[in-house]
Amino acid sequence: LRLVESGGGLVQPGGSLRLSCVASGDSLTAWEIAWFRQAPGKGREKIACMRSSDRITHYADSAQGRFTISRDNYKNTMYLQMNNLKPEDTGVYYCAADYYPNACLADSEASNFAFWGQGTQVTVSS
Repeated sequence: LRLVESGGGLVQPGGSLRLSCVASGDSLTAWEIAWFRQAPGKGREKIACMRSSDRITHYADSAQGRFTISRDNYKNTMYLQMNNLKPEDTGVYYCAADYYPNACLADSEASNFAFWGQGTQVTVSS
């Protein structure tokens, strides 16, 4: 499975961005998917994930109510809609996927996901 992100950029506080992650090599339908963020000097933090079986989602507290993870099976693409962005949302955002059915949990870590995109930079600044 190959993942390629796009959609990052510079946005003012309060603005919105939508990140996309196109998958190739297999259909995403049966995969657990996730978005992670890595801020400067920190490890990768799970922002959101979605289970493959029932599409249940889990969000980091910092993302709850502002970010939405989704997938489009026809386009084989996952998305992260980010609204009301804050300076602390700045970082490199990575999409990730894993075929293991319980990769997406409330306390998932980066080690739960085997396949990763290259990352896209999001900078929130005035």
